[in-house]
Amino acid sequence: MMTLRAKLATLIAVVIILVVGVITAVLLYVLRPPDERQAIDPMADQVQLLERLAREAPTFVSIQQKPAQGESEADLTFWLRDTLQARGAPRDVVVSRNANDLPLLSIPVDQGWIVTQITDLGPAGGVFKIIAMWLALIALGAIAIALFFANRMVKPLVLLERAIESVGTDALLPELAVKGPVEVRVAARALNSLSSRLKVAMESRMRLVAAAGHDLRTPITRMRLRVEFVENDDDRTMWLKDIDELGRIADSAILLVREESGKSPAEALRLDMLITELASELRALSYDVTLTHAAAAIVHANPTSLKRAFRNLIINAATYGKRARIALEATPSEALVLIDDDGPGIPQDMIGQVFEPFFRVHPSRAKDIGGAGLGLTIAHEIVQRSGGSITIENGLLSGLLQVVTLPTVDPAPHPGPA
Repeated sequence: MMTLRAKLATLIAVVIILVVGVITAVLLYVLRPPDERQAIDPMADQVQLLERLAREAPTFVSIQQKPAQGESEADLTFWLRDTLQARGAPRDVVVSRNANDLPLLSIPVDQGWIVTQITDLGPAGGVFKIIAMWLALIALGAIAIALFFANRMVKPLVLLERAIESVGTDALLPELAVKGPVEVRVAARALNSLSSRLKVAMESRMRLVAAAGHDLRTPITRMRLRVEFVENDDDRTMWLKDIDELGRIADSAILLVREESGKSPAEALRLDMLITELASELRALSYDVTLTHAAAAIVHANPTSLKRAFRNLIINAATYGKRARIALEATPSEALVLIDDDGPGIPQDMIGQVFEPFFRVHPSRAKDIGGAGLGLTIAHEIVQRSGGSITIENGLLSGLLQVVTLPTVDPAPHPGPA
């Protein structure tokens, strides 16, 4: 956002400077002052007038024995002598500047020198220096104006950026205060309206899914009772398998809604102990699970929900990838749980769909293994609500690598001795 503000301010400043520069150039061209060469003729007239006055009325003119001291103005002196020569009245006049930087004209006459002050035309290039100073002043003013307007124009975007950054684990925008400039108030009202409608839509979706999952239980139970009267054992087994799958889908849907509601209390827990305990439980259930490394780490999450998330991820690796290897690494700021397997992996063009509900790489093969297709979706929801993230990628040679990143917290200080 700072980059956008800077770019906008720069654009406004450049436009102002260009406009002022063009107007200044036009005015200088139309109202340009006379240059030094154009002022030579009036100066030559002044020399001839003073020379005549000194000859006819010497008492009215101050005569000095030496020309004026100071630095000589070579160009003006040359041009003035050249002009007098062209008029047929050559004189070795001298134009100089004294210690006070005053331009003085020294005219030789019979009695000595007439020294008089002339109009200061300024050194060569003086106009360009003035223009440069003028444009510099305009640039400073333009930058100030540009920053002011850029700040006003970017404020709604800053409000939007801060609102997005403050989105909680419930994925909803916070209520914004409607105050400040007009454009900020308009943006705040629009964001508040969007947040309200998103909240209504999410609650409606959760109620719909929860109601559907709950209502499915009654017909599933009736179907299970009726299947018991099917005489053919193979048919009865197939019916029971389909009914069990429906039951898992209904239970998973209800569980997903509960996780999305975000009402599970969080607490500080030892992630290494949770992973170690879970690995032992899954090995007892005949899953091929190996814990290769477990560094000590404390995270802030709901123990039951987080255990459910890792259970889904590990079972996914042990089931579809033949075996699961787990490693827990910790840094001062985050904990990383790496789960890899020896399975076939996931086609690269389908990696981005793994967290979608009911996603299966091979639907026909998934029916033989079982599962509702919501395990990764639920795990992703739980980890996100705990402030972490999950990334899934194919291994270098084979298998799948699941990486869970969770922020760590400092352990609570132990009370000292009384």
